[in-house]
Amino acid sequence: MKAVMTSKGQITIPVEIRERLGLEPGQVLDFDEEAAYLKATKVFDSGRMDAALGRFRTQLKGKSSSALLDETRGAVALPPAAKPKRRG
Repeated sequence: MKAVMTSKGQITIPVEIRERLGLEPGQVLDFDEEAAYLKATKVFDSGRMDAALGRFRTQLKGKSSSALLDETRGAVALPPAAKPKRRG
């Protein structure tokens, strides 16, 4: 896939790539200046996450991710670990 850079240094990311990576208008990308190639990653918006979690902050405080998942989806019973087979 190819893209042409404008005189202002702008490029259009092809729609197939935007859809696959979940890029949306206004998405902030971070470019790695140390890479030997063009490398960009999506920037995690902690402010947006805080806004989404804001009303639950007191309920979430001090709980592990496993405990939160159990609360939202119910406890999951994991199958017993398989015993290694003997060779010989």
